[in-house]
Amino acid sequence: MARLLIRVPEPLRWLAGRLVLALVVMWGAATITFAGLLLIPGDPARAVAGGVAATASPEVLARIRSEYGFDDPILVRYPRFLGRLLRGDLGVSYQQHRSVLSIITEQLWPTITLAVGGMTLGLLLAVGLALVTADRPRPRAIAQTAEFVALSMPTFWIGFLLLALFSFHWHVFPVLGNNGIAALVLPVITLAIAVTGVLSQVAREGIEQALDQPFSLTVRARGATETRVRVRHALRHAALPVLTLSGWMFGNLLGGVVVVETVFARQGLGQVLVTAVRGRDYPVVTGVVLLTAGTFSVISIGLDVLYRIVDPRIREVAR
Repeated sequence: MARLLIRVPEPLRWLAGRLVLALVVMWGAATITFAGLLLIPGDPARAVAGGVAATASPEVLARIRSEYGFDDPILVRYPRFLGRLLRGDLGVSYQQHRSVLSIITEQLWPTITLAVGGMTLGLLLAVGLALVTADRPRPRAIAQTAEFVALSMPTFWIGFLLLALFSFHWHVFPVLGNNGIAALVLPVITLAIAVTGVLSQVAREGIEQALDQPFSLTVRARGATETRVRVRHALRHAALPVLTLSGWMFGNLLGGVVVVETVFARQGLGQVLVTAVRGRDYPVVTGVVLLTAGTFSVISIGLDVLYRIVDPRIREVAR
């Protein structure tokens, strides 16, 4: 009897494998977070009762431990913890007494806006700077000095300088808050400066290596201008390391904009996480950590897709 073999297309097999890896990453992040929160000294019942300074009676604390299952064995609490996550239930905030999912949803957009704006501007500046200065000694030296200065300055210090100049001295942009596009300009520039300092070095090195390859000489011999050689050919060959580093930096920006949000008094996930850690609000901490892990997984899959678009040889190797 003939056996029917169904051949699964390679892209689907690849995507299925990546999704499985993403689930493993999410499980690992959840498990590490669960274990880490258990190791933090202190009574979680006091966090629910109002914080470390809460004056709840021992009877109230005992009732809270029983209600939340804090006294249950770890072998009981861990499966229950994973079961809630599988159902999409992140729990309720100990401090705000609201759904963790609703808290994260409310604060997610300001953080995404800031991170995407800073990453986009930084990437554009980095690519432009690399194209202009690659293989040109004097502009390259000037650019390297500027990059060194940008990377040497802490992010909060850059934010303070921009505030001092453009808000307090020249009154061009608002000082604090989340109101309007104008309030977003200085925080985005603050993030973009650090991004540019890193990505421009990687992009310039890749472009210079591509310009030394035989194909660049061939393209020039066919009458292509120097700008066309750099933009159409050298930049594409330098794209893979830039994409890799950009994905890693964007994931860090989403989880690490707390400094910029603090300097400019902006709402966002950074402020939520800091408040949750200070108040031992474990469900909120877990939710933000899982969001960060999921973001890195999505970025990783997206980068792999871009790799296959930029360099078709990767598709051939995977077959």
